[in-house]
Amino acid sequence: MNIFGVVGYKNAGKTGLMERLVTEITERGYSVSTLKHAHHTFDVDQPGKDSYRHRDAGAHQVLLASRTRWALMTEIRDQDEPALADLLPRLDPVDLVLVEGYKRDTHPKIEAYRAETRHPLIAPDDPTVRAVASDARLTVDRPVFDLDDTRAIADFILKEVGL
Repeated sequence: MNIFGVVGYKNAGKTGLMERLVTEITERGYSVSTLKHAHHTFDVDQPGKDSYRHRDAGAHQVLLASRTRWALMTEIRDQDEPALADLLPRLDPVDLVLVEGYKRDTHPKIEAYRAETRHPLIAPDDPTVRAVASDARLTVDRPVFDLDDTRAIADFILKEVGL
């Protein structure tokens, strides 16, 4: 599988860019999956639902299935957070996996950057950041795209991964 990441600080536009890239790339006929890192505790389940009750009772995994989708939830409990390399093989084969977050991993990435957040750029100190998508003019030693130019960003990513 081809892997390409979208990184950046909070409110930089990562999720919006991911959403637009998935739409653009799937419209071109490629299959895409996404993997998102969350820095906070999250729960896709709701208290009181049967699947929540199963997990709350101590189940290690709960697979919830319906006619339209299925989801597998795995409780980590006292184990370490899984590494990206351990999670990727759990995905079905696709043409491209877009990864949001995991900025310290070694896969190729594009940095989403909004000037108003006043965060420093990641790119100058990270050679795995192959380009920057920004709402401001930047001078860096790699390609810079307008944050809203989804077509050009998709072209760049597809070329980078060989699709």
